Amino acid sequence: MTGKKSVTIKRRSMSPDGTRLERRKSSRFPVAVPIEASWRGADGIAVKEDAVARQVNANGGFLEMSVYPELGSRVTLANFLSAQTAEARVLATPYTREGVSQGVIVELIVPNDSFWGVNLQVKKASVELQKLEKSLQSEGIDLRLLKEYRDAVEYIRTASGVVRQLRECQLRGLDDAELVSSLISERLQRATNLCQEVITDLDAGRVKYDAKGVDEFCRAVDQVQDRLRRLAKQARAGL
Repeated sequence: MTGKKSVTIKRRSMSPDGTRLERRKSSRFPVAVPIEASWRGADGIAVKEDAVARQVNANGGFLEMSVYPELGSRVTLANFLSAQTAEARVLATPYTREGVSQGVIVELIVPNDSFWGVNLQVKKASVELQKLEKSLQSEGIDLRLLKEYRDAVEYIRTASGVVRQLRECQLRGLDDAELVSSLISERLQRATNLCQEVITDLDAGRVKYDAKGVDEFCRAVDQVQDRLRRLAKQARAGL
């Protein structure tokens, strides 16, 4: 008779109380999503608490909150912005894992990156764009086109950062005037850079008068000049 081969079964990591430990399946992305978490406490009484999702992915993430459920608890999460709900399990609390403070780490029962809203989608898109840029570089793409691509990626990165900061201001009830002013300055700088590139194309003879969009661009430049003259006049009058 041939001997039976022994089979080794890998045990999943468990915490002392028998709950499964978190094993990160993918990178988390920084967001600021207002969440309402509800669960039943040890005494069976229903508890609701406001939270803010800070680091998330399709499988779960870190929720910043002052009152939180116990390790292993089943919680219902409601996204204030989208009204979507999801069931989750608490994988770590400040009392059960070093490095976790002011909140809990949760795992969604059913993975769902859309639950966290557009913040996560923008972050993921930015990462994918960076990967695409590296692929384009390896294929020796024309440097002018690569610059266009880099400018577009930088704009997306800047816009996503501003969206996140505006969300922060909204959640904390802070004044966003300085952030909006910074956004306008960034837009002006981007418009200046684009105009300089158009000037370069004109000087190089790459733009013909009958090219599509020339008339619309001329009208837009005239309108911008007109409004800037008014703004300058008002500023001088104010002095």
